[in-house]
Amino acid sequence: QVLDFGWPDMHTPALEKICSICKAMDTWLNATPHNVVVLHNKGNRGRLGVVVAAYMHYSNISASADQALDRFAMKRFYEDKVVPVGQPSQKRYIHYFSGLLSGSIKMNNKPLFLHHVIMHGIPNFESKGGCRPFLKIYQAMQPVYTSGI
Repeated sequence: QVLDFGWPDMHTPALEKICSICKAMDTWLNATPHNVVVLHNKGNRGRLGVVVAAYMHYSNISASADQALDRFAMKRFYEDKVVPVGQPSQKRYIHYFSGLLSGSIKMNNKPLFLHHVIMHGIPNFESKGGCRPFLKIYQAMQPVYTSGI
């Protein structure tokens, strides 16, 4: 049985997708003791980290999101086969998923509207100081707006 739950590289999946992935993995693994799950992705291995950390929490392998992230980072999925969850958005989504499981966060199906973006201060990312920020907005995983630099 092969299931494709892909999402664009360097992005975090929608919470509904994380729920679907965990449910599918759990259903498959609990069907018979002989079943195994093999995860595969192209590109950034941090996406596997999101799935593994979420499933560890979903299946109560770890008691909290932080413990799941720590356990995943420590194990490094046996000999560094998978990069630990490193993107801030990926870490944040593991915490959101934890909130969904505990009931402290509820999903909101109402549309959200972005009215403005405010940056306080300019990060110093370049060797000469400063940075050249830009904004890219996605809707349903499709880019709908990209600002100039």
